[in-house]
Amino acid sequence: MPGPRAVEIMPTDAEREVLAGWMCRPKTALALRSRIVLERAEGRTNGQVAEAVGVSVGTVARMTHDYVRNGTTSLFAALDPTSGSVISQSFRRRRHQEFLRFLKLIDASVPKGYDLHLILENYATHRTPAAKNWPLRHPRFHLHFTPTSSSWMNLVERWFAELTNRKLRRSTRRSVVELETDIHTWIKSWNKNPKPFVWARTADEILETLAAYCARINDSGH
Repeated sequence: MPGPRAVEIMPTDAEREVLAGWMCRPKTALALRSRIVLERAEGRTNGQVAEAVGVSVGTVARMTHDYVRNGTTSLFAALDPTSGSVISQSFRRRRHQEFLRFLKLIDASVPKGYDLHLILENYATHRTPAAKNWPLRHPRFHLHFTPTSSSWMNLVERWFAELTNRKLRRSTRRSVVELETDIHTWIKSWNKNPKPFVWARTADEILETLAAYCARINDSGH
């Protein structure tokens, strides 16, 4: 009985950056999928990836095949922590040009007179000269960056978990267009009755948990 056929995985630099961020989310299916795709992108066979990740060869084949077949989209989202409402836009690429287009959407969506403090992941696309110069021409925008590999500290990540658990894992799509339509239909429904998120722990408790997690993975031998 022939084994699963390997597929060629060639994510762009921007997609690699997004996948690397997702891979940092501990013990989630999305983190596992992201690691598998990145391992395959390095040229490793399905068998090598399965051994390294600790899954069956069939699991690797399904996940990488889905990645190639369905394609990817980059969802930009801005969460208002006071109301829970979201401003969003999808792009097929994740460059500084798309980031600037999203900033313009935020600028047009939020009434004038409000200062806007944006908490951002520490992606290279957010730190290009063009991205740095744009807020200088729009002084109501103030950009703040989470530390590298610490995007989980951004509250919008909690909202992305809601999108993943309530929508993305519960349905299948045959194309990127269907994926984007599905996502934005769900977001439209969310915004009809948004709910703000509240941290369940204090900052000190969160940092203590993170320190314990880092100690465990550093001592694991991997």
